[in-house]
Amino acid sequence: MSNQPNTAAVKPSRSVLFGAAFLMATSAIGPGFLTQTSTFTAQHGAALALVIVLAIVMDITAQMNIWSVVTVSKMRAQDVANKLLPGLGVIIAILVAIGGLAFNVGNVGGVALGFNAMIGLDQKVGAVVAGCLGIIIFINKNAKTIMDKVATILAAIILITVLVVAIISEPPLGEVGKGLVDFQYLLNPETNMFTALTTLLGGSCGGYIAFSGAHRLLDAGISGPENIGHVRKSVLQGCGTSGAVRILLFLAVLGTCMSGTQWLAENAKIITDAATNGGNPAAEAFRLAAGDLGYRLFGLCLFSAGVSSVVGAAYTSVSFLKTLHPFIAKYERQFVVGFIAFSTLMMVIVGNAAALLIIAGAFNGLILPVTLGVMLFAGHKASIVGSEYKHPMWLTILGAIVVVIALYSGVQAVPGIMALFG
Repeated sequence: MSNQPNTAAVKPSRSVLFGAAFLMATSAIGPGFLTQTSTFTAQHGAALALVIVLAIVMDITAQMNIWSVVTVSKMRAQDVANKLLPGLGVIIAILVAIGGLAFNVGNVGGVALGFNAMIGLDQKVGAVVAGCLGIIIFINKNAKTIMDKVATILAAIILITVLVVAIISEPPLGEVGKGLVDFQYLLNPETNMFTALTTLLGGSCGGYIAFSGAHRLLDAGISGPENIGHVRKSVLQGCGTSGAVRILLFLAVLGTCMSGTQWLAENAKIITDAATNGGNPAAEAFRLAAGDLGYRLFGLCLFSAGVSSVVGAAYTSVSFLKTLHPFIAKYERQFVVGFIAFSTLMMVIVGNAAALLIIAGAFNGLILPVTLGVMLFAGHKASIVGSEYKHPMWLTILGAIVVVIALYSGVQAVPGIMALFG
């Protein structure tokens, strides 16, 4: 009888749980995600399969730890960090906000690229329209409910679109199988695969992305040890969605770069050249696979990914900043609108979304070991998670392994990341 009131009080909305999962997934499956995966597939071919599997496993591990600690503690990540070490949360909030802004500039550009591929709209005009769409969502009184529904719908559009093109491109699955066990290629310093791992990991769960769903659940009141099962299920749904799209996109691009065991160097060059020359690498892969229809389909895919990522990046970045000062918390919606407007202005001025998205992914990948490491320590502090909750040791050990690999990969990737700036 004593447990009844507690059980009755906790009725997590299925739509909110799905919305949080897909907010995280669509934050991950942004233009950067699509650009990074396409570019590195064209560079490394089937050997990238191993890196993609590693990135997905590390993504699930990192987010399972982060979501668990954030929701059980009923505190945002920056507040958890401040309680662990005063001032640490401020540093993390600033780092995450910078990474979120860098990504959001590219996200706005991604929507513009999507418009350009679909209907030939000028990219600067498309960027302004993208910013306006994000702002319209947030000035609505039911912004968070709309965000949940939009994230779910757009995730479905992206998944179906990439699946169709992956089937059309007929990827060589035998070569993919060989790539999954090609550790020699991964560890060869000349292949620079650590830049790919750091960037793909950053695009999956680096920076603001790992916290987007967890902070959404906090805002919806889904927190505490009694909801940990629902939270972890939501993590698996989100990571499963982004992981499935990552695999399908890899297969789609690989199919355009290979015919059986033959490497089509000309196709690969078209895709990588698009990344370095401010073009649209993933769109070129879809054009090569499915002609003009594939190009238009990708425009829809990139538009969907961009809109949801503009929303996710702005919402989560401001959710980090709003606990730094009551003024930001009081005017949260206005700050989100300003964040989107500033991102739009920067995109119109700076341009070259493709290069910026790869750099932003790498930067967010370097942030991950710091944020995840903080959460691992916090998960075993009763003053943060309470005395009732015991963070699973196996999850902590796996998380620590991810921190070590991400840190090592990040250090090894620095020269390659610096080259991106050149």
